[in-house]
Amino acid sequence: MCGIAGFLSKTPLHRSVADFVLHDLNERQKHRGPDGHGFWVNDEEAPTVGFGHVRLSIVDLDHGAQPMADPATNHVVCYNGEIYNYIELRQELGEHRFTTASDTEVILKAYETWGPACVEKFRGMFAFALWDAQKQKLFIARDRFGIKPFYFTIQRENGGVFLFASELKTLVPYCKDFKINLDSLRDYFTFQFCLGYKTLADGVNKLMPAHCGYVDRNLNLDFWKYWEVEYDLDWNHTDAYFKRAVRETLHDSVGVHLRADVEVGAYVSGGIDSSLVASMAYEQLEKTGQDRFQAFVGKFTEPEGFDESQYAQALADERGMILHQIPIGEQDFVDQIAKVIYHLDEPLAGPGSFPQFMVSKTVRQHLKVVLGGQGGDEIFGGYTRYLIAYFEQCIKGAIDGTIDNGNYIVTYESIIPALRSLKRYQPLLQEFWSEGIFEDDRDKRYFRLVNRSNTFGGSVDWGIFNGTTSLDEFRQIFWGKNVGKESYFDSMTHFDFKTLLPALLQVEDRMSMAHSIESRVPFLDHHVVELAASIPSNIKFKDGELKRLLRIGLDDYIPDAILNRKDKMGFPVPLPHWLKQGGAAHDFVMDTFKSKAAQNRFYFSKDFDVEQVIATSGAYSRNLWAFLSLELWQQQFLDCHDYISIEALNTAKAAGKTTGKTKVAAPV
Repeated sequence: MCGIAGFLSKTPLHRSVADFVLHDLNERQKHRGPDGHGFWVNDEEAPTVGFGHVRLSIVDLDHGAQPMADPATNHVVCYNGEIYNYIELRQELGEHRFTTASDTEVILKAYETWGPACVEKFRGMFAFALWDAQKQKLFIARDRFGIKPFYFTIQRENGGVFLFASELKTLVPYCKDFKINLDSLRDYFTFQFCLGYKTLADGVNKLMPAHCGYVDRNLNLDFWKYWEVEYDLDWNHTDAYFKRAVRETLHDSVGVHLRADVEVGAYVSGGIDSSLVASMAYEQLEKTGQDRFQAFVGKFTEPEGFDESQYAQALADERGMILHQIPIGEQDFVDQIAKVIYHLDEPLAGPGSFPQFMVSKTVRQHLKVVLGGQGGDEIFGGYTRYLIAYFEQCIKGAIDGTIDNGNYIVTYESIIPALRSLKRYQPLLQEFWSEGIFEDDRDKRYFRLVNRSNTFGGSVDWGIFNGTTSLDEFRQIFWGKNVGKESYFDSMTHFDFKTLLPALLQVEDRMSMAHSIESRVPFLDHHVVELAASIPSNIKFKDGELKRLLRIGLDDYIPDAILNRKDKMGFPVPLPHWLKQGGAAHDFVMDTFKSKAAQNRFYFSKDFDVEQVIATSGAYSRNLWAFLSLELWQQQFLDCHDYISIEALNTAKAAGKTTGKTKVAAPV
């Protein structure tokens, strides 16, 4: 796990300018790699290409330094992540001579052998840039699910410079007219994340998951998708077959995710996914003779009802794990939230990033690598809203007499026992049906469930979006060509897989890397995902049971206390409670919004009132979080923006002038 950065300049750069830019890029994300740093600049006059790298040593601790060059081809790679099948690929690439035991060198040899198709061979999480010395092109790639980040921007002055980095904050100073992207802001108020390649920072884009491509010496971009999850349903196998297949495939994935030259532990939340991953990892490591396994869980000290650590303790007791319980309180929020937003890169996905930041801080005192359960909800169907949306469809079908037309995998009679889990979601049900019921379009029904824009009331000036919404882009994803229209369940999970999951993975990556630890997610192995996508929904979602195959096929790995619970919360933060009691958190929020800049943000309506937002926030409301994190982000990145022009630096150097001291960003 590392931080990568670099550039491709269409015109020659003076070496001192290239060195300065690479040092600056590395410095801004040095938390990603405290174990070492490296630089490389090519020798040609043009284009000038440079890579910077900060390293967190996990595999081949002594010989895996980067950027890494291949003397046989002169290709150079700058890489972040883990290729878990690097051992098998080394055997497949047997005709090549390897000088290290690292997975980085495997990327170089794989590209030499298979070219861009090498990414289809990789099993793991990765983002990398590779300078192809023969083609004089930059080849870039990102893993299938977007576990590892890749951002880029282009300075268009003079000849132009393409810049890339692992974190958005690293590139913000290189955006000349930095401002908030309006389409992205609309997405943010709708979903609390941006769709597609967009970021909140206008001019900085993401390489999409499962994409790769070239940047040539004229800065032409040629990117393409190299993988897609296909819902090619397998109707030839039974329930028992799929239970066995899920067990074997996930077991194999956990096994390769344990490959490391350092100790591996796990995040545990008290839910099925993280418990299953930790339990499988413990079992496999125990067989190798490892006599301890460390797990980590956060818990809120007050108020009551926000502490789920007893379930994590049940897992630890049953398996004999060492469990670290991390208490989190209101003062922690006040002291750390600005750092959370700084490291998050851009606000998104709700306040769960805060407790994850706190837990990761403790993890770093003990380990460098942890496993997590991210992805299980999106792959195997774990969100309660799937049940809500499907329940409405079942009722409508029963009333209309269309429930036998083949579009229903669950009858309304069989779904009734599963409705117990909706007890805590009555406010969501009221909101879901507040604007009507039984719409003809299934996509509109699910859009209302995930659309948060109507919860902001009159606080947002919606006129800034000129009447546009995110519905059309939502529909394109929801009705993806790779998803059969007969399965409402698959369409819902597919949308979350393509949109919410990358946002959650951003949280996973940034909150762990803020403390220089590597987080691995075994559910997001493409063998696991492809298997899950082939399972018919009448098996995955039989009788409306969420994550059914994990519950019945892997129950021996999960304590009954976790398996049978119906109240999993997903690490909610008691922010509304803290704010309403008028203590330190309330004072912090009020101080944050008291500046003239904060009160006059262009997206606020004249009716915006922080106290009113606090007063009307429910126990699990995210509205104040949305405004607060957006405000803290702007204060740190937009209000104090300093532009670094590479052309100006180069011109000054050519004229014999000093480039001076340019401020390097640091955490608040």
